[in-house]
Amino acid sequence: MSAAPGPTDRDTQPPVGIDELLDRVRAGYERIGPRDAYEAAQAGDALLVDIRYAALRDRDGLIPGALVVERNELEWRLDPQGSHRLPEATSHDLRIVVICNEGYASSLAAQSLHQLGLRRATDLVGGFQAWREAGLPVE
Repeated sequence: MSAAPGPTDRDTQPPVGIDELLDRVRAGYERIGPRDAYEAAQAGDALLVDIRYAALRDRDGLIPGALVVERNELEWRLDPQGSHRLPEATSHDLRIVVICNEGYASSLAAQSLHQLGLRRATDLVGGFQAWREAGLPVE
């Protein structure tokens, strides 16, 4: 008969609040501002990916040229090795800028993409709202 498994490091660590988690996640990559994201997309150096839910897209509009991918499908659609990947998901070297409404959920999404090997994935500081406030194109 085998002994019951002992506690793991995860079991003995104190819980982490969302603010601390975001700080930890964001320390792992360089985030990008609206103007730099726009310029990178225009130069063909970045794929903008809008993960906002439909009601926000309907209310506030879309970033021209951004790929809309629902958050719950993001990893499946952008994994270059995945069977459900989008044609734009061509390699692990792809620079992806994840955009949510205000720049919180996109940080967690970018971290998830990093775990899939998409090391150039980042997110937009301030999200769509910062993009719009910067006067960048919205349709």
